[in-house]
Amino acid sequence: MSILLVFIFLAIAAQRLLELRLAEKNRALAMAAGAKEFGAEHYFVFVVLHVSWMLGWLVEGWLNARNPELWADGEVGMLIMTVASIMVFLAAEGLRYWAIWSLGTSWNTRILVVPGAARVRRGAYNYLTHPNYVAVALELASVPLIFGAWKTALAASIANAVILLFIRIPAENRALQEFLKDNP
Repeated sequence: MSILLVFIFLAIAAQRLLELRLAEKNRALAMAAGAKEFGAEHYFVFVVLHVSWMLGWLVEGWLNARNPELWADGEVGMLIMTVASIMVFLAAEGLRYWAIWSLGTSWNTRILVVPGAARVRRGAYNYLTHPNYVAVALELASVPLIFGAWKTALAASIANAVILLFIRIPAENRALQEFLKDNP
């Protein structure tokens, strides 16, 4: 279990770094097109959340792997939870990359709006208003549960829900309403 833990941690860390690189490339394109950034003051909260989440499930998962008593009594239950969590994680990854593909060069980790641009309504955005946020919420819960790190899953999920519902989504919706055309 420890090898899987370290492998998934490194894979997700590499994935996040590559996504930040893509986001920065897309940010430069958006700014060159006259984009305005919204919510910059709360961006660091997402950075803290995601770094804490990664370190949390790494440490909690490592401690769980080192404590065989946690696994001994409920091996079948833990196996079912692990397999189900992996399936949810893979589905979330598919949704997240569909969202990134759907937005194309408009995808970013920041709220950037080019005045007068049309709202994206293709791909995942044809079905969900915030598919990337749904995918990330599923990831924040499922990845820790792969390793029995339920405390991290719970804490990260609650923090993410509060940040999304009360800060991020309202800021994004205000930005979209103010600056995009075809935006009911």
